[in-house]
Amino acid sequence: MKNHEYFIRKCNELAKVGIRNVSPNPMVGSIIVYKNKIIGKGFHEKYGKEHAEVNAIKSVKDISLLKKSTLYVNLEPCCHFGKTPPCSELIIKEEIPTVVVGCLDPNPKVAGNGIKKLKENSIKVIYGILEKECLELNKRFFTFIQKKRPYIILKWAKSADNFIAPIDQNKPFWMTSEQSRMIVHRWRSEEDSILVGTNTVILDNPSLDVRLTTGGNPIRIIIDKNLSFNKDLNVFNNESKTIIFNEIKTLSSGKNYYLKVNFKNLISEMLNELYNIDITSIIVEGGAYTLNKFIDKNIYDEVRVFTTKTLLKKGIKSPNIPDIKKILSKSIDNDLLDIYIK
Repeated sequence: MKNHEYFIRKCNELAKVGIRNVSPNPMVGSIIVYKNKIIGKGFHEKYGKEHAEVNAIKSVKDISLLKKSTLYVNLEPCCHFGKTPPCSELIIKEEIPTVVVGCLDPNPKVAGNGIKKLKENSIKVIYGILEKECLELNKRFFTFIQKKRPYIILKWAKSADNFIAPIDQNKPFWMTSEQSRMIVHRWRSEEDSILVGTNTVILDNPSLDVRLTTGGNPIRIIIDKNLSFNKDLNVFNNESKTIIFNEIKTLSSGKNYYLKVNFKNLISEMLNELYNIDITSIIVEGGAYTLNKFIDKNIYDEVRVFTTKTLLKKGIKSPNIPDIKKILSKSIDNDLLDIYIK
């Protein structure tokens, strides 16, 4: 006999298929069960399109069974009109008698009202099933709603003697293995955007893409205070959208978006601008100066650090890893990956 946890876990697995495509909406999966068998399933596939519950209901071949079934969903059904009608209204219309929910939706437009509406219409609601896992799945969305900024991941690689790069670097430099770099590219494909500082753009001429894996490129975010970058740099290659924070102008030009901000309060102003354009997550990949800005201001959510066996003897010091909880330590070829969360 399969239990509630089994089906909510299936909802989470379904929901993950929509990663990046549904942003700034949350990832949601829904399953409809009759006599302990799945008779319908769906997930939120793309922002602005039908929600998971709608797709799950539409997938049921014998709609007469809906009145005897249980609908499972990892996030509270919505109860407001947005890009699509409220899912709670469809559930009520189809007379689904029981709804099992993973976690509540923190969006003020929902925030328990979806469950309240279902209960007011004599639908039995069970919630808080695998709540921790459901919250983790949509940590980007919850941070965006509750903190009014993107979810921030700080990532860097350091040598065994704690340097992030050579001090006299004059060409692109990698310390990590090919497998580690593939993992980083997969991470990029999971986030809305990727941010690097001025020196990284100049010294590494990065493309900031996902060429070593599958998926879409993140939006590139670069810092060019005086708009002095050579337009032949890879970040201007039009393969993906690039946002350039500067002190000169706000302007749209092709896939390049120039945003003028006050550099005296750079981090806060950047995050505010990114929130306003619905960027729900950023992976910050350097350099040391930029990473330390986020660490010093205590504005980040997660830290991912590769430690290699390379010895540089001298160079640019690695940022100090904050005193936060380590959730993973894993060997990848000759590298060690540590992941921390606040």
